[in-house]
Amino acid sequence: MKKIITLFCLQLFVFVQAQEYTSSNIHSHNDYASALPFYGAYSNEAGVIEADVFLVNNELFVAHTSKEIAQHNTLKSMYLEPLSAKLKNLGSKAYPGNKPLILMIDIKSDADSTLKVIAQQLKTYPDITVNKNIKVVISGNRPNPAQWKDYPEFIYFDGRLNENYTADQLARVEMISEDLHELTVWNGKGVLTQADLEKIQSTIRKVHNQNKKIRFWATQDNVNTWMTLMNLKVDFIGTDNVAELTHFINNIKSTFYQNTEFHEAYVPKNASAFAKKKPKNVILLIGDGMGLTQIYSGYTANKGQLSLFNIPTQGFSITKASDSYITDSAAGATAMATGHKTNNRFISVDESGKTLELITQQLAKKNYKTAIISAGNITDATPAAFYAHQPERSYSEPIAFDFLSNPSDILIGGGTKEFKARKDGKDLSKTLTEKGYTFSDKFSSLDTIKNSRFVVLEDAAVVSMKNGRGDFLTKSFAKTVNTFSKTKNPFFIMAEGAQIDYGGHSNNVEYVVREMLDFDKLVGQAMEFVDHNPETLLIVTADHETGGLSLIDGSIEKGYVHGSFSTNDHTAVPVPVFAYGAGAQNFSGVYQNTAIYTKILESLSIK
Repeated sequence: MKKIITLFCLQLFVFVQAQEYTSSNIHSHNDYASALPFYGAYSNEAGVIEADVFLVNNELFVAHTSKEIAQHNTLKSMYLEPLSAKLKNLGSKAYPGNKPLILMIDIKSDADSTLKVIAQQLKTYPDITVNKNIKVVISGNRPNPAQWKDYPEFIYFDGRLNENYTADQLARVEMISEDLHELTVWNGKGVLTQADLEKIQSTIRKVHNQNKKIRFWATQDNVNTWMTLMNLKVDFIGTDNVAELTHFINNIKSTFYQNTEFHEAYVPKNASAFAKKKPKNVILLIGDGMGLTQIYSGYTANKGQLSLFNIPTQGFSITKASDSYITDSAAGATAMATGHKTNNRFISVDESGKTLELITQQLAKKNYKTAIISAGNITDATPAAFYAHQPERSYSEPIAFDFLSNPSDILIGGGTKEFKARKDGKDLSKTLTEKGYTFSDKFSSLDTIKNSRFVVLEDAAVVSMKNGRGDFLTKSFAKTVNTFSKTKNPFFIMAEGAQIDYGGHSNNVEYVVREMLDFDKLVGQAMEFVDHNPETLLIVTADHETGGLSLIDGSIEKGYVHGSFSTNDHTAVPVPVFAYGAGAQNFSGVYQNTAIYTKILESLSIK
């Protein structure tokens, strides 16, 4: 059986190579068949724009076959005149950014007679022929290389693997092209066999050793093919979908991530001790926007380690809102905080706007200590749903004001201005101090606070991991459990990894992965706490998935991932639920997101 290898295990320094590609590496094939001949490829700054030509009655017509020739589709009208006009507008630049351009003319009729007319026509466009950023390359039916010297110096040629060139002839070769089917039967799906891979790599090395660029024709036109050719260091990627390939190349930096900081996953130490125990404490960790793909991207980037994947009990939560197939964070968090579905944008009120009792309120009646933590703004939808009641998630100041009526003991996150620099002039920090809280707008104060009730809000502390947030989540969690552990009261903690969602909205894989790995450190920390405190139930889930992320490649051995997003918004896919500790067995299966609330209270024997 032939050995099969994955695309990203080619030892080709993939990330570096991927970043080197620009639209200058795009070969626009069959551009003349598009809705906007020439302009479609030109607007995307394709490196090579190709036109197939036939010589008929001393005129050059652009068409793929002789049967498709139309009287108005000439090389002049479709390519030479538009290009000349662009050069005049840009002061002789081929493109605004001064990128080079190759005009490839693929001769479909007799080589010698057709090329003579091509040369004659080009001579009437000196702005093209003398331009240092433009090369005219002849492909298809070409004269014998021995005759190339007979044509103007502004004419270059598309070489072939099976042709041997003198030094002078090689100087006229701009690139060397080959039919990919001559080397492999690969259809653009899956991966190349080892034998075909080595054959193609050998071909590419041969061309590059001549200091020439290479392209293949008859390639499939899809993402998997594009990435395969890029990983093989093919210089020009042929496509009929120039805009799509341009978008793909331009977004590689945001869809590819090589991790450099790895952490050890926490392995459960005491799982057998929970079977018959009833939970006293509850820790609910919410990875905002965290779907299964976000989780697996973190697992891949962390070289096959994730604390979350070491949790033995899993289920799935169906996230739809009352008024939408796709939930937002407001409706999703409300379902978990109240046990009721509601409309998108509603914060812990029902579809008619009626206030719903919160789990924090219910547990406080049972002498529970409660805490709400977010690595984002504390008035954002997910944390807000655990202490506020508003018909609109953007009502950040009314949401903050609602905390005054909530019994929660600890609040940590960003959102200082919603509490202190409000439009209504009220300083909620003073009111909170009067109610017995310690209030601080410096996250560093967490180390010195002695009070068991406190609010710490600092916007600078909740920047992204990319921008240096650091150990905000794990430090906030440690402070909270240490504070609660000093009392005999049971506790409920909701801590949110808010910015997994931000990365999804930004369609940025690095953002997603780094936030996911930070959240996983919190998960591991919580698992360790459960092992030392067996009467604790840990639930880890998400409010929804964000970005429609799929992984088109990656390497667990090297810790990198390449993703693709289908949207910059939320999706409807069910999200995983992981449970560890006393009562964890209740969270297996598939259920509505409201069941998380119900299962927590049932586990605690609270009705």
